[in-house]
Amino acid sequence: MIEPEVFQRYAKYNAWMNGKLYDVCSTLDDDLRKRDQGAFFKSIHSTLNHILFGDRAWMGRFTGRDYEIKPIGVDLYEDFEVLRAARTEMDQDILDWTSGLGRPWLERSLTWTSGSDGKTRSQVTWQLVLHMFNHQTHHRGQLTTLFSQQGLDIGPTDMPWMPDT
Repeated sequence: MIEPEVFQRYAKYNAWMNGKLYDVCSTLDDDLRKRDQGAFFKSIHSTLNHILFGDRAWMGRFTGRDYEIKPIGVDLYEDFEVLRAARTEMDQDILDWTSGLGRPWLERSLTWTSGSDGKTRSQVTWQLVLHMFNHQTHHRGQLTTLFSQQGLDIGPTDMPWMPDT
């Protein structure tokens, strides 16, 4: 079992890293952001959309809130600034939600039906929250590779270098 404070730290890291990614993305023109670069979700823009999709899907399951999502692989937002605003809002939702996490909720089981394969599954919630943060990190790693292919460096990405705020 992971203590709630760990997830609060992950939420801060998530918001910090997303801010760094979106800052770099704001320096790119829309054509480059949306160009198919051979990534799993093809482009920088679509990968950003997918990370938001995943967070909305999991946070909806965790909180019962009805977040707008589309089928996996379909961009939620075409406009970069609208996507950025939605990302900022989602990061704040995650920060607020993790601040109220407790052991009883993290130790219970959650049952959901996957939108990708239609199967119903149950798993302990702390593992699912850990998965949500791992999913974000996985796809941010893909983005940093796409950035480096363009000669861009987002700077330090390791949690120990995160400024404490």
